[in-house]
Amino acid sequence: MEKVKISNNVYIPMPMTILGAKVNGKDNFMAVGWICRINANPPMLAMGIGTHHHTLKGVLENKEFSVNFPGENILKQTDFVGVVSGDKTDKSNVFNTFYGTLNNAPLIKECGLNLACSVVESIKLPSNTLIIGEIKEAFCKSELVKSNTVLFDDMKAFFLTMPDNNYWSFGHKLGKAWSIGKELQTK
Repeated sequence: MEKVKISNNVYIPMPMTILGAKVNGKDNFMAVGWICRINANPPMLAMGIGTHHHTLKGVLENKEFSVNFPGENILKQTDFVGVVSGDKTDKSNVFNTFYGTLNNAPLIKECGLNLACSVVESIKLPSNTLIIGEIKEAFCKSELVKSNTVLFDDMKAFFLTMPDNNYWSFGHKLGKAWSIGKELQTK
């Protein structure tokens, strides 16, 4: 099979999350796909947020935010908070919320996994702001935890692909990481 050169502005599949923050004293949410874990201890993540987004104002002002992992059961609500702006639409009642110890990080009850984070650093990029956050607390629905591992397949977590702008289901397990490749080691 021949390789063809494509645009360097290529997107990779992204886990869908919902960013939560207090903006002007009100809970606000937006869909975020540009996110990944970046440090083990302390646990940290990074996400790229367009500089024009209303939710970013609350993240930068309060230095706290939540990352919520939705399941397919709230796909429409997840998409909704990604297509309407909080500066024009009140999104505070789209989800049922709760709080951990961070007062400006609204967590979503309907989501299987919730992370409450504090801002470590924000870096202005040409079109986005890179937010680096430390995970201060994690909450998970009890039925989605086994041996201290989150059951993402049972949560029915989903992904976003671009530029086709489609959501995809999580899929099934293919093999054990850092194990299945050992079959190729020579003795």
